[in-house]
This record gives sequence, C-alpha cells and structure tokens, in this order.
Amino acid sequence: MGRRKKPRLIEDMLIVGPADKGRSVAKSESGEVVFLDKVAPGDVVDVLVIRKRKGVQEGIAQNFKSYSEDRVEPVCEYFGVCGGCKWQHIAYEAQLRHKTNIVENAMQRIGKIDIGEFRPIIGADKTEYYRNKLEFSFSNKRWLSPEELKTDMSNQAEVLGFHIPRTFDKIIDIYHCHLQGGLSNEIRDFVREKGKELGMPFMDIKNVEGYLRNIIIRTTTTDELMVILSIFKDEKESREKLLDALAEKFPQISSLNYAINDKRNDTLHGIDVINYKGKPYIEEKLRDTKYRISPKSFFQTNSFQAVKLFDAVVEFAGLQGTENVYDLYTGTGSIACYLAKYCQQVVGIEEVEPAIEDAKVNAEINGIDNAVFYVGDVKDILTDEFAIKHGKPDVLITDPPRAGMHAKVVEMLLKLESPKIVYVSCNPGTQARDLNLLSEKYDVLLIQPVDMFPHTYHIENIALLQLKKES
Repeated sequence: MGRRKKPRLIEDMLIVGPADKGRSVAKSESGEVVFLDKVAPGDVVDVLVIRKRKGVQEGIAQNFKSYSEDRVEPVCEYFGVCGGCKWQHIAYEAQLRHKTNIVENAMQRIGKIDIGEFRPIIGADKTEYYRNKLEFSFSNKRWLSPEELKTDMSNQAEVLGFHIPRTFDKIIDIYHCHLQGGLSNEIRDFVREKGKELGMPFMDIKNVEGYLRNIIIRTTTTDELMVILSIFKDEKESREKLLDALAEKFPQISSLNYAINDKRNDTLHGIDVINYKGKPYIEEKLRDTKYRISPKSFFQTNSFQAVKLFDAVVEFAGLQGTENVYDLYTGTGSIACYLAKYCQQVVGIEEVEPAIEDAKVNAEINGIDNAVFYVGDVKDILTDEFAIKHGKPDVLITDPPRAGMHAKVVEMLLKLESPKIVYVSCNPGTQARDLNLLSEKYDVLLIQPVDMFPHTYHIENIALLQLKKES
C-alpha cells in the first residue's frame, strides 16, 4: 500500500475562471492546474494541493496575494457556509460574463459546431429575492463552525435552515435568506419559534426520529402563498396547534398544507400532501398565461426570468398560427400553454404523471383546446407511429433534464427532420453534446443564454436549430 502524499503548497496561482459545480480553476506560471472553492476569477493565491483524483488536482486557498477587481462584499451572512449562492462575492456583471464563457466553452469544446449568432446573455433585473420556492429542514443538532468545534460548545439546539453542502445531517440555522421575498423569512422564523414553544421535537436526522421535519414555502408574482409542513408522525393535536397558529399569524397564506413523511428521506414522492386551509393550489401568471401550482408541481423557480425565457422560446419558434408543435419534456406544460395561442396544435410529452395532470389543468384554465399531453418517457413515446398519429412537427421544442436527451430521442429527431428545433437546456455541456449529434442534419442559427439563478453557477441556454437544405 503506497504512502499518501503530503499536501504541497503552490505559490502565486492565478484564478483564471469558473469550473464545474461552482468551483474555480487556479493556474500556476508553469501551467499547473488546481481546482478549488471560495475564490474569485482574478484572485492570486497560494494553493495547498490536498488530493489528486484521476489526474485532477484539488486544493484549498491559503494566502491571498491579491484580490480580483470583480470582488464585492456578499450581502448574506451565511455566504461561504450554506453553499446556496457560491458567486455572491462576484459582481453581477462579472457573473454574466463568466456564465457566457461557460456556454461558449461548452459549444466550442464539446459541441464543436459553428454558430450563426451568439446573443448577449439575458440578465436578471432582480438578483435577490427571486426564487418562488424554498425548502428548509428542522434538526435537533445545529452545524458548528470549525472554530466552534475547537471549543466545548454543544451542538444540541433546535434549528431550521439549510443543509451544509455534501452532508445530510448538518443544518445551519437560517434567520434571513436573500433568495425568497414576501413573507418567507417571517414564516420560517415563526414556525421555528412556535415549534420550540409547543415543545415539538425537531428531527434527529441521523437517527431518523422526531416530529418536525421540513417546511416548503412557495410564492407567486400574484402574491399567492403556499406552505407545506412535513412532519414525521401523525399526531393530530400537535399538528393542528402549529398549523392553526401559523394560519392565525399569517392570514395571507392562500394554501396551507401538511404531509406525514415517515420515510428515511425527505422527499415527498409517494407521500400524500393534505390541504388544511385555503386552496389546495396557488396560481401564477406569466404575461396572460395562468398556471395552477399544486404542492408537488414543478414550476420554474424564478418567475421573473421565466417570462424572458418563454418569450425567447416563442421568438425562436417564429410561429405564424399554422404550425404543429411538439413540446418534449413538457413538465407541467408551462411552455406548451405559453405558446399554444400562436400555433395550430401543440403536443406535449412528459414522463411524470402528476406533471401531466397539472399540464391538462393549466390548458383548461387558459381555455386552450389545441394542446394534447402524453405521459411516458420521451424515448418510448416519440415513435414513428406517434408522428403518424399527430403529424410531422413544424417546430420541435425540447427542454430535457440536466442529463440531456437520450440517444434514442436524438436519433428520432434526426429521423423526424422537423424544419426547426428550439432546444432549452439547464446544462450547456449536455446540450452541446446533443447539438453535436444533431449537426448531422441541423445548423445552429442562434444561441441565447438566460440567467435564471443569480449568484450561482447555473445557466439556462436556448439554441435555435434549422434543418440543413439539401445540396
């Protein structure tokens, strides 16, 4: 068994740019590369190399020799700990520049394709309080900082907040989060203190025991508000005491719900969410399209930027009212419903059944009668028979998960030869891979990055593809 190499220090490394998952790339004068956290592009630091995995070196910043001109003071007191806003110390204009570079690099290195036009990134008007959904976890043990761990300080405390990155049982107590506006902070803090006052056990996450488990808060731009309290045990009296107190304190809550989750994990998959007071849903409105959001519905978590994203999709689609549109990975039909009035027919496919039920409701409340939705994996539903039944698409919209499209879906798209494809992606890397595969028959006319998540490394990107003309 070989000896583990001792950490070594590399001096005066320049942070040259962002890397995957919010990390950054440091480069020495000799060309040595190290990946690390908690720095900003433009910093010059000494880096302690702590490990090497599959040829990739990882390190920790030790001494800052100089700071990047793009650095700003983070607004959040929990920055660097909770891991939610890893770029909050970088000026927003610089964030947009780095995100643009992420998309450009993916298209060049992975896509290896020619692009007709690369449009400037669409930035966010709101860089704080832009999320419409947050989930907080209860714990009977609080996270301790490295300094606190050196003392005899106990971690026994009832806390409500976020998980520390890469841990499942360490919760940082949050008293003000800059991600969600409205009454989100007040509701979370009230529930924490009321739970303590009522003597309700907060979850022991490691041993999977306790009572109060999670709270989900959803908001809309129409000022509707949903709260979902997740508890570990079915104790009616305790549950109603807390929910009644919450409803009395915040009559603005449109939809108050609870779920009894006695599983080992926090997900609500397979768990019934029960409406306690108010409506069993809330409604959002983007332009003149309404969306009904049930407790477990997926919806774009930045409604303000979703409007800009959907507007760009409509523009790229260039609909004249006569088109047959396919919307792959339609989710709750958010894009399908948004553009239905501009086309003759839109056909949506989504493998999550509750999402399709929401899509049908969304179509109904908007008076849409030219949209049809199918449940199933896109690779299984999108077949020759499906195309015969619904007609060849004039425009095909695809918005797959981070993993991108299955190879069978790409093959089918090449076979369908839709004159136009609008590809929306939350992962430029897998999108570039798919565009490379589609380049056999398609040209990429336009690229449009959209920043949905300020202060994070996440970036949404839209690509417009046009079928090549036969020579």
